[in-house]
Amino acid sequence: MLGNEVFGLTLSKFAYSLIILVQRRKMSVIIDEFRKEVYEIVSSIPRGRVLSYGQIAWLIGYPRHARLVGKMLRDATGTEALPCHRVVNSSGCMAPCWPEQRRLLEKEGITFRSNGSVDMKRWQWRLEE
Repeated sequence: MLGNEVFGLTLSKFAYSLIILVQRRKMSVIIDEFRKEVYEIVSSIPRGRVLSYGQIAWLIGYPRHARLVGKMLRDATGTEALPCHRVVNSSGCMAPCWPEQRRLLEKEGITFRSNGSVDMKRWQWRLEE
């Protein structure tokens, strides 16, 4: 029985499934490496400093993957003990479904602008520090 067409070749369903399986395994390795690098960077953000999802993605070498950084942090279990509260969006806004984030940042001395966001110019971690 004929299945799908790949690169102009008609493949059986088995061959097509095999190609998809190999691609998924490669992607899972890439995702695992990405997750590890995200965790390493987040772990190194000093107390009283923040980084944005986009900055973390850029540091890892994937500048267009800020949302994936967010997903990695959202899916992190408590066993990693990551300071995820030190990661905000590029405007300094905090995670919308995590009201505790503000309290954790205030505990570290971070102050907020009148609109409730972190002042990135003041509190952003500059890697040369």
